[in-house]
Amino acid sequence: MLKGINGFGKTLKKIGLDPFKLDADAIIAKARKRAGFDGPMPGHTETGMRILIKSIKEEGGANPFGALAAKTLFERTLYGRFKMEQVLAANPDIEKAEIKEPVFIIGMPRTGTTILHAMMHEDPANRSPLAWECLLPYPAPKPETFEDNDQIKRVTKDFEQLFKLVPDFQLKHYMTADSPQECLSINVLDFNSFQPTAQFYLPSYMDWFHNRADKLETMRFHKRFLQYLQSGGVKSERWLLKTPMHLMRLPELFEVYPDARIIMTHRHPAKVVASTASLISSVRSLYGDHEDPERTGREQAEIWSMYFERFMESRKKLNKEDQIIDLKFDDFVKDQIGVVKKIYDRFDMHLSDEALAKFKHFLDQNP
Repeated sequence: MLKGINGFGKTLKKIGLDPFKLDADAIIAKARKRAGFDGPMPGHTETGMRILIKSIKEEGGANPFGALAAKTLFERTLYGRFKMEQVLAANPDIEKAEIKEPVFIIGMPRTGTTILHAMMHEDPANRSPLAWECLLPYPAPKPETFEDNDQIKRVTKDFEQLFKLVPDFQLKHYMTADSPQECLSINVLDFNSFQPTAQFYLPSYMDWFHNRADKLETMRFHKRFLQYLQSGGVKSERWLLKTPMHLMRLPELFEVYPDARIIMTHRHPAKVVASTASLISSVRSLYGDHEDPERTGREQAEIWSMYFERFMESRKKLNKEDQIIDLKFDDFVKDQIGVVKKIYDRFDMHLSDEALAKFKHFLDQNP
């Protein structure tokens, strides 16, 4: 299928046709029409989208499949965002709902955050956004259809196709439609996310994302999204969230969530960069024809060094040490249950017998 799409697209380009063309105005218009949305599009969201599309076209080296995938994703993403905005506008009380003491796992990639997130998600007191909720947020989840709905089926089918195209993806980053999802997928709905750089090399977009994007507005949208998700009635005692992107927006995170609890995981930087670069390079090679693993390695080393430095600078200025716990990757590998107990003790969170049993069962199923 992949070769067929790329061959078809390249042939049409030779005769002046481009069915997979990335056009921001056309994507916005199509999403508006499909959603029946005539409200304002947030300025920072539109800015992010236009810079992203420009970067993909000029720097991303997208092949026809990559361009088609991006076009389809952006249309679907905007549709979901517009439908969500309609619901929020019609129900203003949703944004008055409290988000109390959310827990954020913000360590760098490949430091055990995915397994820690999935494990803690087993506690019924914790509620994480799920993959299908982020990718297809409309309609908002409801208890009666939470485990079986069309959104789950569609995302499952999409993932199955991805795993066929990139067979080793699941080995490097396990994922299902109902897996707890990272906040970067929430931020995709705001077009202010690191996630597109997993598919394409986008230096100008990343420069904007790191240095000029409205981080506070993105964190405010993050909260609105959680309020939207819980408006359907699927709630727990606390939100459990995760992404390394929060390393660079710690001040904004605490401004929006002043009572947040932060879990910072640590691992030797060389292992972090090598593993992350390998995963990203394998995905980029699917969406473009000119992936350069050495360039990706250098890029990831620079990015994560910068993120860690910004985190440490912000941490010193904020003086929120009573709301942050540091965990070493090696300690977690040796004693997962012990480390999680330490987290619960540190933040004075009740660890029930049911949750503990679920943690142990999870580890038995995921050795």
